[in-house]
Amino acid sequence: MKNSIKPPRAIDSKAKAWTREVVDAVRAGLQDRYQIAVDLGIGLGLRQGEAFGLAEEDFDFAAGVVHVRRQLRWDIKGRPYFSLPKGRKTRAVPLSAALALRAQAHFRRFPSTSCTLPWRNPEAPTTALEERQRKPVTVDLILTSSHGNRIYYRTWNDRSWKRALAAAGLIKPVGEKVRHDGDRIRRVPRYAAPREDMFHVLRHTYASVQLEAGESVVSLSKWLGHSTPKVTLDHYAHFMPGAGQRGLTAMDAWLRDPSRPKVPEKSLRTRISPRTPSNMQVKGIARQGADMSVKYKETARGGLAVNIIEC
Repeated sequence: MKNSIKPPRAIDSKAKAWTREVVDAVRAGLQDRYQIAVDLGIGLGLRQGEAFGLAEEDFDFAAGVVHVRRQLRWDIKGRPYFSLPKGRKTRAVPLSAALALRAQAHFRRFPSTSCTLPWRNPEAPTTALEERQRKPVTVDLILTSSHGNRIYYRTWNDRSWKRALAAAGLIKPVGEKVRHDGDRIRRVPRYAAPREDMFHVLRHTYASVQLEAGESVVSLSKWLGHSTPKVTLDHYAHFMPGAGQRGLTAMDAWLRDPSRPKVPEKSLRTRISPRTPSNMQVKGIARQGADMSVKYKETARGGLAVNIIEC
């Protein structure tokens, strides 16, 4: 009987999203040619491999969408190849006007580079079928190294992304690596960034912005390339503002005594969960004895939006 009792499953940690200030700070810490990577993560919710495999022809500015058709991957020997995005399906993501302008500016400043790689498997084919399946694909990548080559994710993470995190004050050096360049000795800082602050956090932030704006979970699931909306909810339900409030209001209507007057919803929430204003500026104004009406609204990220109406 004892052996049939299983320990409870560990609760997955909630997805983390960055604030706009953090996103801007990390973006500013990257080289100019790599800043578009942040825009792709924030503006389209791309995974890192999808961003590195994105081509200029994937942008349909007339229709206002970006087609996510491939990702850039590497096998255990470090050999690159193209494959379908995770889930083995392509998708189209809405392209905002601001991101379109940034993308066009990037194309002008850093021309795309033609890259030819095998499809799905870098191993040499052994049959005619494998030869057709692994036929090389050529695309014009928009993200390339300063030497005009396709990006290797480990080098990019260590030499670009983690340095940008450090410049933004998110991580600190944990040591240094000594490199010998001919007669020169270079000491390069080493960083250990937590997984939650790697490129995927941009995808989480994209989801949080969409849900906080009231976007449909079904639409967001399609744009992220999830198999079902349930996957989206499992990852990002905590980003939805006022989750459960509409259901509570409806149930309150069912259970309310018809002989008693209706209690305004805002008054009910205030009575149940009173909050003390924490904004120092508002407190300062209040101490000055100004006549005003102050309204507080908690945001989905735990901040406090304040509206002051002077009487």
